[in-house]
Amino acid sequence: MKKSPARKLAPWSIPVAGLLLWIGTAAQAEVPETIARVKPSVVIVGTFNATSSPRFSLRGTGFVVGDGNWAITNAHVIPDGAQIDVDSKLVVQVRVENKGHPTQSELLTRQATVLEVDKLHDLALLQFDGAPVPKLTLRDSDTVREGQSVAFTGFPIGGALGFSAVTHRGMVSSITPIALPSASSQQLNARTIASLRSGSFDIFQLDATAYPGNSGGPMFDAETGEVLGVINMVFIKGTKESALTNPTGISYAIPSKYILQLLQRRKPD
Repeated sequence: MKKSPARKLAPWSIPVAGLLLWIGTAAQAEVPETIARVKPSVVIVGTFNATSSPRFSLRGTGFVVGDGNWAITNAHVIPDGAQIDVDSKLVVQVRVENKGHPTQSELLTRQATVLEVDKLHDLALLQFDGAPVPKLTLRDSDTVREGQSVAFTGFPIGGALGFSAVTHRGMVSSITPIALPSASSQQLNARTIASLRSGSFDIFQLDATAYPGNSGGPMFDAETGEVLGVINMVFIKGTKESALTNPTGISYAIPSKYILQLLQRRKPD
């Protein structure tokens, strides 16, 4: 009985299992570089009062776009007149390299002004003083698909962990309308009615846990660093405190196409 001749793999042939493992390892290796590129563009949004203790109060996260002196955050991060006293100023804190110690960095406080607020999509555009900061690249969120890997960077738990940017990973678990009609008229409230009248839009549901302080932070492609959305809320069970003690692991992000529309409106004629 003749033996079948052994087949040799071509030099470029790799078993499928080995190929998948190699691709996965390569993709994982890119994440640290992505985070390193994103972090310098992530800012802290808050208020500053020289006579208060503490003088700085963190309200949320933002990230740099445009010419390097613009920042995007959530509209609900920006204080209204009832939430801020006359001696307080809206500021952003940016992390820059310490010129005396190249391996170290320091936070600098920059005064900020509100250029535009889009309450429907919970977005705000700020302009801040000082030297330009590296900006992030925005990608049209219509390219996002369910199951896509993403990451987001911000300052969770209101800076309780320190003012160092923290990154979480997850995936887009659903693309779903932000406002849905209630089952009965008894369940409708003024906020729901206003939202329905304004028109519903799709939002990204993530299988990742965001915390107070993450609001306004960039949700980005874990491999390229391109911004795909803005973290704006987390699903909680019970009280607000349960977001910390019993997180659901379900968070939401506003699609980046609404940022692009906002920036388009700011362009000079």
